[in-house]
Amino acid sequence: MATATHPVDEMLPAPKLLTLGLQHVLVMYAGAIAVPLIVGRALQLAPEDVAFLISADLFVCGVVSILQSLGAGPWFGIKLPVMMGVTFASVGPMVSMAVANPGPDGARMIFGAIIGAGAIAILLAPVVSRMLRYFPPVVTGTIILIIGVSLMRVGINWIFGNPVGPTAPKLVDPAHLAWFEAVGATLAPPPGAALAPTVNNPLYAPAQNIALSAVVLAVIVGIARFARGFLSNVAVLCGIVVGTAIAAGLGMMHYDKIAAAHWFALIPPLHFGTPIFDPVLILTMTLVMIVVMIESTGMFLALSDMTGKKITQGNLAAGLRMDGLGTVLGGLFNTFPYTSFSQNVGLVGVTGIRSRFVCVAGGAIMIVLGLIPKMGALVESPPTVVLGGAGLVMFGMVAATGIRILSRVDFANTRNNLFIVAISIGFGMIPLVAPSFHIWLPHAIAPLIDSGILLGAIAAVVLNMVFNGAGGTEAELREAAMAGGEH
Repeated sequence: MATATHPVDEMLPAPKLLTLGLQHVLVMYAGAIAVPLIVGRALQLAPEDVAFLISADLFVCGVVSILQSLGAGPWFGIKLPVMMGVTFASVGPMVSMAVANPGPDGARMIFGAIIGAGAIAILLAPVVSRMLRYFPPVVTGTIILIIGVSLMRVGINWIFGNPVGPTAPKLVDPAHLAWFEAVGATLAPPPGAALAPTVNNPLYAPAQNIALSAVVLAVIVGIARFARGFLSNVAVLCGIVVGTAIAAGLGMMHYDKIAAAHWFALIPPLHFGTPIFDPVLILTMTLVMIVVMIESTGMFLALSDMTGKKITQGNLAAGLRMDGLGTVLGGLFNTFPYTSFSQNVGLVGVTGIRSRFVCVAGGAIMIVLGLIPKMGALVESPPTVVLGGAGLVMFGMVAATGIRILSRVDFANTRNNLFIVAISIGFGMIPLVAPSFHIWLPHAIAPLIDSGILLGAIAAVVLNMVFNGAGGTEAELREAAMAGGEH
């Protein structure tokens, strides 16, 4: 008698596979393109290089999703329906590195740190799969809340303009500058002397930009409120599309980069040159990877329950190794650390389709999109203000997911949990409120402490051990993952 095929291993007809795979791609698309846009612009790369980062990200998203869902031997891949994407947990540390080291050299440092951290993550996977007790909901919820709060600054700056550079709120008064130059011609000013900006910058927070972001936000809210099923899951993507169309009508779009981009191009590894392997940066990204793998563990356990396919400790380690291998591939192919996307885990529950081959099809679609440079150029071309309203939703949803996980925590009978959350959020806010707090500390440790996400995560883990010991359970991590939300 033939053994029945488990729904996870069921091969669906090709048309259905492609339709459901496209559904997964659309659900994750807005989140997938956000990180290369953020990091590329923090590095001050040329628009064509940012477009390349987007294409590389889509390509590697597809490759890693296929490997995770299909499996690569007994050592890599969870073999469940998983779509992989760049984790928002890595954004804070990478932006700090980018601001300190802009340009291609900064990119090489980031990719070197990612490759190193990915390799270490492969080795740590079996250990991390046994570290669940250190990450109960009070820890994971607090970390995800801090990730969302830290990223909100990015979305707000997309709306109003960056506080430095051409869109800085204040400019130097031209009259003052003329006076300063006239005086400097006869009397040399002291070294480092400069005029303070005092005049309002018309490029900062113009009413047109605020109105456009508000329209994008209104479209997202409207679709989320009134649409049903799949359409409500792609509300953010719909908002960006509508905002882009309006920006084009207002003459805010430039099409020269899109026209110049090719229809097809391979993604070359090491596009920016040989990676730079800095030990402190690698350690920084390794700490991020530990947090990422704990989150992935929760997703895998949740998927196991949803699909009815039990996973062993070995399966779990194989899935986490794939996170590490995906991150190594990300660094080699000019992109970032990868994890399972919670939106897609939620979509498995919504559709009831448990076949892992759906995510294999979704991965193939992502690869095709990554090999079309015009797609990357198109995504890069809208003004950042279009992404502003969407950014508030995406990053706010990350914070809201953290709050939702914390709602499951017992604060009434275990008051110490309040201290864990309160102090950890305080640590996470330090780099946002006082970005120069480490000026008198050793420069070498700056990457470690310059990210509120890492500071908050370390504080949450340590404080939980102080107050509660190591008492987290597999069931609690599964429940936290089921809370869903943006990654």
